[in-house]
Amino acid sequence: MIQLQNLCKTFDIPGGKHTVFKDLTLDLPPGRSLGLLGRNGAGKSTLMQIIAGTMQPTAGHVIRRGKISWPIGGANSFHPDMTGLQNTRFLARCYGVDTDSLAAFVEEFAQIGTHFNMPWRTYSAGMKSRLSFGVAMGIPFDTYLIDEVTGAGDKSFRERSQTVFKARMAQADAIMISHNMSDMRNFCNSGLVLHNGVLEFFDDIETAIARHEELMRLG
Repeated sequence: MIQLQNLCKTFDIPGGKHTVFKDLTLDLPPGRSLGLLGRNGAGKSTLMQIIAGTMQPTAGHVIRRGKISWPIGGANSFHPDMTGLQNTRFLARCYGVDTDSLAAFVEEFAQIGTHFNMPWRTYSAGMKSRLSFGVAMGIPFDTYLIDEVTGAGDKSFRERSQTVFKARMAQADAIMISHNMSDMRNFCNSGLVLHNGVLEFFDDIETAIARHEELMRLG
């Protein structure tokens, strides 16, 4: 279970502060794949990073039970001067999995060729997504945090990603950000809608999508 307790996040901007959300309090139920919906700029990625622990809230805190992934699709967990292989081995040691097994899985899954032995900073955005997703899928997390990454890459990679992700979801929870409602329906059974700093939970993903689309129409 993940519990959000009085979360507040503000950023300093010229002339003052920008508040993304304030006093968010919500228990995210276990055993769910949650679709996180909201318009661009609503704070979805910010909330995801706070849940992961890669960004600190301005106030409040998150209670986490179980092993939670980093925001998959982001680059925060990878060292720019280390190769893809070195980053993979480092994360394997961090999360207590066999380094050789994870490296073999990621190399086959990501299919980035010789770039696997090149520095992360030389990767394109698509290569970073492939490697990040591959490493995460090779580690048994209790909750996976996904940010658009299942739509990255060519058709073959997307199909492979979706197959592996569905297999992981049979044994784990997830929070997914996607602007593709087909992905939301395909992978998520419940939903969260973030709008004007308010986070709503919906037991059914279709209800969450309907609420999100209603808010988008209202402007």
